[in-house]
Amino acid sequence: MKVEYYKEYSNCLNRDMEYKVYGHAGIPLLVFPAQDGRFFDFENFGMINVIADKIDAGLVQVFCLDSIDGECWSDEGGDNNHRTYMMEQWYYYVMDELVPRIFEINGTGQKIYTTGCSMGASHACNFMFRRPDVFKGCICLSGYYDSDLFFGDYHDERLYNNSPIQYLQGMSYDHPYVEMYRHCDIILCCGQGAWEDEMIYSTRRMQELLEYKDIPAWIDFWGYDVNHDWDWWQVQLPYFLNHIL
Repeated sequence: MKVEYYKEYSNCLNRDMEYKVYGHAGIPLLVFPAQDGRFFDFENFGMINVIADKIDAGLVQVFCLDSIDGECWSDEGGDNNHRTYMMEQWYYYVMDELVPRIFEINGTGQKIYTTGCSMGASHACNFMFRRPDVFKGCICLSGYYDSDLFFGDYHDERLYNNSPIQYLQGMSYDHPYVEMYRHCDIILCCGQGAWEDEMIYSTRRMQELLEYKDIPAWIDFWGYDVNHDWDWWQVQLPYFLNHIL
């Protein structure tokens, strides 16, 4: 398997940002790490291995980026205004700096799919729904799609723009993005085992919002033995990736 490591300076974040690319061709798949995770976690937790056949076959090219969750989502004792500022700077890093590199490296001209597990799924969902002009679909595994878990009752415009449940609820039925969503591959999956209660609640709320706006999506609740953990995400990712490919 072709694997490349990149370390490039981000003007949005005023620091070097790292990412890895797996494969040589195919649909570009952007992977968001779980909470406080790193760009190498997907590989280290066996997620690259379970889709290696698809990568080697040139069906998918995987881009694993770094997060700054510790400066925004996870910094629960920090200044909320600064937290959401950093959250939005990271958004600009992904959209204005990383995404053009993905298109350049991938070279197929195809729209990007997003994926991730746990908070990675939250990010994957948010980016696809914020920018359906750039992203073609998402595979979100055990995500939470609102801000209240991390910010309580705090609200500002930047936080709203990073909370899919809030902006989908506030979006009119005839908003141009709604029609764009109808042409995306939207997959939200959640187990019903240990540590999934909050994710079940949030995924069901997403299901209600999408159904209300007539946006087709595959919302899949797995069994009561399916826990919020890597061994199940290793099963789910190739299963849903087969649907897209």
